[in-house]
Parts: sequence; C-alpha cells; structure tokens
Amino acid sequence: MLKTRDQYCRTAGAEVEGYNEPSVNSHVNGEYAKINWDVLGFGLIPTDYMYIMNCSKDQHFSQGTLTPFGKIEVNPSSGILNYGQGLFEGLKAHRTANGRILLFRPEENAMRMKVGAKRMCMQAPTVEQFVNAVKQTVHSNKRWVPPPGKGAMYIRPLLMGSGPVLGVAPASEYTFITYASPVGNYHKIYKPIAEAKAKGFTDVLFLNAEKYIEEVSTTNIFLVKTTSARYYEVEQITLTRWYELELMTMWYELEQITSTRWYELEQTTSTRCYELEEITSTRYLLIVKERAIPVGELFDAEEVFCTGTAVGVNSVNSITYQDTRIAYKRGAGTVGQKLYEMLTGIQTGRIEDKMGWTVELD
Repeated sequence: MLKTRDQYCRTAGAEVEGYNEPSVNSHVNGEYAKINWDVLGFGLIPTDYMYIMNCSKDQHFSQGTLTPFGKIEVNPSSGILNYGQGLFEGLKAHRTANGRILLFRPEENAMRMKVGAKRMCMQAPTVEQFVNAVKQTVHSNKRWVPPPGKGAMYIRPLLMGSGPVLGVAPASEYTFITYASPVGNYHKIYKPIAEAKAKGFTDVLFLNAEKYIEEVSTTNIFLVKTTSARYYEVEQITLTRWYELELMTMWYELEQITSTRWYELEQTTSTRCYELEEITSTRYLLIVKERAIPVGELFDAEEVFCTGTAVGVNSVNSITYQDTRIAYKRGAGTVGQKLYEMLTGIQTGRIEDKMGWTVELD
C-alpha cells in the first residue's frame, strides 16, 4: 500500500501540520508546505508531482507529463530489475532571500546523464528535455522548496530500462522520471559508516588495494598544500576520465573560459590553474591537479575537504590512519571555506553569478 505523505514525512523526521492535497495551481501562490523546516534531514519527503517521459529502444523521448507523486508499475523482467540498466542524477534548487528559485548548472547534469546512457546502451533525453523536466518538477513542487537557510530541494532525475528483457541485452523501452524532496543536512548510513560512528568518527575514507585514496563514501576528496603565500596546490584523486563533468559543482572548465583572469600554468591534461576571488577582492591562485594520491600524502596536506552535490563543500577536521591522527586547518581563511562561501553564495543568489551557472525558474 502506498504510504500517505504524513507517514512518509514522520519517517523522514519532518513534522506535518494539517497536510492538504494540493490543487492544480497550489504551487503558484507562494505558499510553503506545512512542515517543520528546522528538522529537515536527507530523507525522502514526497512532494506533489513527478515528471515522466517514455520512449522505445529505437526512438527518441517525446513530450513528458506531470503526474501526482506515487507508485509506478515496473515489469518484473525489465532491464532495470534484471540487469541494473539504469542511472540517476542529483541536483538542487535553492530559494534566495528575495524569493527567487535557482538551479545550479542543470545542463551539466544532463550532459553527464547522456554520457552514462551511451555507455549503458540506453536512450537518453536531450539536454533541453532534461532541463525542462527539472524545471517543471521544481515549479510544480514550488511550495516544497525550503525557505532561505533552511535547506534545499533535491531533484532526482532517474533513467531506467523499463521494457521487458530476458537475455542480456538493452531493454526495449526506457522511462525517465524526475521527482524531488526538500532536504537538509546529508547523512549517510551503512555498515562501514555505522562502525566508524560507533568509534566516534563521522565518515570513512576508502583506499584501493595499492593504498591509494579512492573516495569518502559518496563524495570526492581534495588535499590542499601551500606552495607560497598566495598559491595553493589542490590535488584531487583520479576517479574517472570524465573529470570536468564529475566536478561540475566545483571547478571551472578552463577550455570554456576566455577571460584574461585565468591562466594555464602547465600544458598538461591533469593540471589546471584557477583564480579564487573573494568578496574582499583578495585573489589566490589554485593549481588543481588530478592524479592518484597515495595514502601517505595525507600526512603532508594542510587542508582536506570533500565535495558533492549533497554535501556541497565540507572541510575535514582530522583523519586517523593506522592509529595515527592527522589534524587539518578549518574555518575562516582556508581554501575549503572560501570555496564553500563562493559556491553557496552563487547557488543562493548572495553572490553575483558572473559565469552564468544558475538557472532561474520563471
């Protein structure tokens, strides 16, 4: 049986106050959903509508539709259930102090979905279709976008092989669904994390068999080293060759920037130089390198921070490796804090978006 929104919201830790089924135009009158915005976690709170598109294997996606959020029918022999032929994206919508709602680079999420779909022999929506679906989902659920400073709306575009298939082959039909939920802080819970929390830690840093850093649970990790008073070297582990797309929430793609403020210091594919400009107009250069990082370099780093759509930019206080604890800089003046302030400032409209990264809902 499909749970009511009251049941879902209690499970997610949000208190519902007299929920009423929305009318068709309930999203345009500026009202907020009646939940306790101060206790949002990172759990599903069903909103009013979801957006759905379908297509067959040899066709393209056509116009989708908004439908009330709820269950969907899935064939037991579908590609997603039998062979895991599916992928998802994640992005956020923020409400600004003056009531605007902003998306952050949704076209990059669309491009990344197309890359993943091609590798999995799936049909994918165009960039325009993807962005339109996200916009319609957010707009129809506008009252669920948290007030400024209370969280964000997390949008989950999902692409899956929904058609029946018995042998190992691409599905005959594909379904694209976009739904959303208001969220607060991001908390991950599974066995390694639970074991770490029991020992007083907040997360786990995973290594590969050769003792190279892989990731912090579901986020990227960055190490910062100072090369001079105004230069920082930021090193990020190599997870995938789709570097620019994986780091879309953080770094400028140098090839697409023509401003004279930006310089390439080394003619390599793994080294970038970025200028970090603060509100105070103080400027710093970030030399960003993507490479494999042995765990021993954790002892040489001055800062460590994590990035991701859900966590944003989150500085690390310390890492314990083989009973040795390494503490790192945090707070005002650090690279991680500067990046956090710039990123969230652009996302929430507090800082002018000079790069054209945000998309405002009409």
